[in-house]
Amino acid sequence: MGKKLRFSELDQYLFGQGTHYDIYKKLGAHPAVVGKREGVYFAVWAPNAQSVHVIGDFNQWDITADPMEKTGDIGVFETFVPGACEGQLYKFYIEGAHGEQLYKADPFANAAELRPGNASKIVDISQFHWGDGIWLKKRESFDVEKEPMVVYEVHPGSWKKHPITPENEDGFYNYKDFAHALVDYVKTMGYTHVELMGIAEHPFDGSWGYQVTGYYAPTSRYGSPTDLKYLVNYLHKNKIGVILDWVPAHFPKDAHGLAEFDGTACFEHADPRQGEHPDWGTKIFNYGRNEVKNFLIANALYWIEEYHVDGLRVDAVASMLYLDYGKQDGQWVANKYGDNKNLEAIEFFKHLNSCVLGRNKGVMMIAEESTAWPKVTGDVEEDGLGFSLKWNMGWMNDFLEYMKLDPYFRKYNHHKMNFSMVYAYSEKYILVLSHDEVVHLKCSMVNKMPGELEEKFQNLKAGYAFMFAHPGKKLLFMGQEFGQLQEWSEARELDWFLLGEQRHRDLQDYVRQLIRLYSHYPAFSGTDHDPEGFEWINGNDGDRSIFSFVRKSPTRRNNFLVVCNFTPVRREDYRVGVPRKKDYKLIFTQDGFLDGPVVYKAKKEECDDRAFSIEYDLPPYGVAVFLY
Repeated sequence: MGKKLRFSELDQYLFGQGTHYDIYKKLGAHPAVVGKREGVYFAVWAPNAQSVHVIGDFNQWDITADPMEKTGDIGVFETFVPGACEGQLYKFYIEGAHGEQLYKADPFANAAELRPGNASKIVDISQFHWGDGIWLKKRESFDVEKEPMVVYEVHPGSWKKHPITPENEDGFYNYKDFAHALVDYVKTMGYTHVELMGIAEHPFDGSWGYQVTGYYAPTSRYGSPTDLKYLVNYLHKNKIGVILDWVPAHFPKDAHGLAEFDGTACFEHADPRQGEHPDWGTKIFNYGRNEVKNFLIANALYWIEEYHVDGLRVDAVASMLYLDYGKQDGQWVANKYGDNKNLEAIEFFKHLNSCVLGRNKGVMMIAEESTAWPKVTGDVEEDGLGFSLKWNMGWMNDFLEYMKLDPYFRKYNHHKMNFSMVYAYSEKYILVLSHDEVVHLKCSMVNKMPGELEEKFQNLKAGYAFMFAHPGKKLLFMGQEFGQLQEWSEARELDWFLLGEQRHRDLQDYVRQLIRLYSHYPAFSGTDHDPEGFEWINGNDGDRSIFSFVRKSPTRRNNFLVVCNFTPVRREDYRVGVPRKKDYKLIFTQDGFLDGPVVYKAKKEECDDRAFSIEYDLPPYGVAVFLY
């Protein structure tokens, strides 16, 4: 075996320290030439295995043909197999610590067999020629705090489907087909980023990709690793950012996966009180073990540095931070201080975010964290976790609870819409209406709204206007932009046929215009994290269920007064206080942009504790956006 291929003493040292950030270039399966012989170098970490053999298409799956040699004390087994080549399937046959006979997929495999098969596949991911250099250079100066960001959350397998054929039984779009169709749509709508669900390999479609068995393998449902690179490259060439869902919180117990990998708990805690989620039926990573931390941190870097993605949305952060998350008394073990904080996970996040963001300027790490844990987006140096953004689950829950109400009862729940501003600057937030809100009998977004169908659409338009004018970046799940009526299912494509109906086309066009309004004017994004950028005019008009507020631009030019009416009552002579004696140009309403601005001159008439005010006709579920 050539010197470069061997898992060297330095590799062992760095891996043991948890700082071998490109460990995926050594562990796994790598086409190589030794002497004049072409073949594949295999390496796997199985510290308590008695023996390991690599088996596959190249040796007729003979468990005796290709034994692997243990190198050093850390527990890595390696071998070179002449004649093995790209496209062949393989697994590791492991004689476990207690004599178990285990057939395991490669934790570092770069590709996998299409389910229901679960073998790993030999690929060379180094041959792709990228063409996104301009994007990557520009990304270095991306300021997540100030730039507009509207994310389109997409599940590739159910966004659109091809007709079912014997060759394509699932109707899946290949990553390449998907690239072209998605870019056409996203550019038309104006989204700045896409967030892709379920890209890492997973055995069960119904898990949506949140129970991962192949952390380094793009799912084969939609094509090859090269095809995925094509997708990212094409999105970047069209100035669209790419975020991937990433799941470091837990992994499934599938026999071919990470669970009890060498007959012992390698990747998870051995004690089920620390190593299992009772509700989810999954294993919890051991964040105190250096090799496991290395596996995960290198995996985050792998997607960002090998696949050029622009950010990771980190799933289920709360379940990692709290030792008792989803557990009853007796099902968890307290930390050394006797409380429920997972000290090892906290250190893992600090290490992860410092490393990923330190090496990749302009990249984002986004936390899906559902509690009031402090400083999720705070600096690591100040005992924060170091994330770029946090999903604002509090805003989302309050917003949806309010929007579901019959308009008559909204006056008793006014606080649900203004409470978010009490904590709006405690973290750097992204406002989310994600896939989680339109599954499990929660209804589609439009069907959450009260009233007959026409009124449901009016409600949703008012709600979206409030969302886009509220501080925080934005995320919408696919289908919400045109009023999908059914709940989302991974098994079928979105109901695109609904765009044959006027009200669905109108909603889609309205969201497109909202995105344009939001993206064009820095007042709506440039002061997201500056308390000076937002001011209530009247956040307490509960009797009429009307909210009025100001968004100020960083330059204090092109500021906006926003009014949202959440009842079906017309206010023909609605008067609203204004910050100063100026002209207020109505440019956007519940119907979108006006053909030309309608100018209202502020008059010296006290309203909303302001010396000056304007008066105009506020329609049912009316939205009014004034430029001043």
